Amino acid sequence: MRSAGSLFQEIFDNDAAFRLFCSVAASTGEQGGWESSRIAKLLPPGLRELAPKIARHGADEDKHGRIFHALLRKRGLRPATVPADTDYAMLLERRGIGPAHDKLRRDEPLTERDIVVHLARGRVTEQRSAERMLLYRKHAAGRPDLDRAFGAIAEDDANHLAYCHEELLRLAATGHGRTVRSALRESALAEIRVHRDVSLAVLARMGRILRWSRPRSALLAAGVHARYAYERLGGLRRMTRLRTPERLNALGGPATPAPEFA
Repeated sequence: MRSAGSLFQEIFDNDAAFRLFCSVAASTGEQGGWESSRIAKLLPPGLRELAPKIARHGADEDKHGRIFHALLRKRGLRPATVPADTDYAMLLERRGIGPAHDKLRRDEPLTERDIVVHLARGRVTEQRSAERMLLYRKHAAGRPDLDRAFGAIAEDDANHLAYCHEELLRLAATGHGRTVRSALRESALAEIRVHRDVSLAVLARMGRILRWSRPRSALLAAGVHARYAYERLGGLRRMTRLRTPERLNALGGPATPAPEFA
C-alpha cells in the first residue's frame, strides 16, 4: 500500500485530479466568505461589535478561494464544476449547521442564538481546516507554490480558530453557556458525518481519474470510515473543547493580503 505522501503526490501531479482538488477547496472558501459577509450585516443589536471580525473572517475565506483559483491558473486549468456530494459547505448548511442561506438572503437581523451557532460551526470547521492544511503542507515539500498557498491559509485558520474560541468563551460567560455547549456538540457531530461523506465522494472521483485498483480504493475508503469511527467515539473532543487562545483579538485588524496569489 502506498503512503499518504505518494497519494498526495499523485493528486498534485495529475491535472484532472488537481483541478478537482482545487475546485472543491475554492468553493468552500467562496461560500464561507459569502456567509460571513451576510452575517456581519445581519447581526442582532447586542452583538454588532462583532461585525468587523466576522467581516474580516469572510474576507479571509474569499482570499482562500482566490488562492486556489490562482493555483489552477498557474497550471493553465479552469475550475471544475463542484459535484453536489463533494460540496462540504453546502452539505453542512443542509444539515442545519449555521444560519440557513434563505435566512441570510433576507434583510432581517439574526438572533443571538444564530450567532452562537455560527461561531460554534466556525470553531469546528476551522479545526478541520487547520488540520488539513498541516497535512497538505507536509506533503507539498519541493512545491513552493503549494507550500506558500497552504501556509497562507494555515496562518488565517489559526487566527480564525483563536477568534472562535475567544468569542464563544465570552458568550458563554454572558449567559449563553448552555447554548454554546449544545451548538458545539451538534456542529461537531454533523461535521464529522459530512467530512466522512465528502471524503468518500472525493476519493471515488479521484479513484476514477487516477485509475486506482478496486482493492486500493476499498482500503482508502476503509480508512475514512475508521477515522469517522474514531471521531464519533472520542476524537470529537478536540472540536468541542474551548480554551483561552494565545492569539487574543486575532481578527481585530484588517485582512492580511496575499499578493503572490491574488
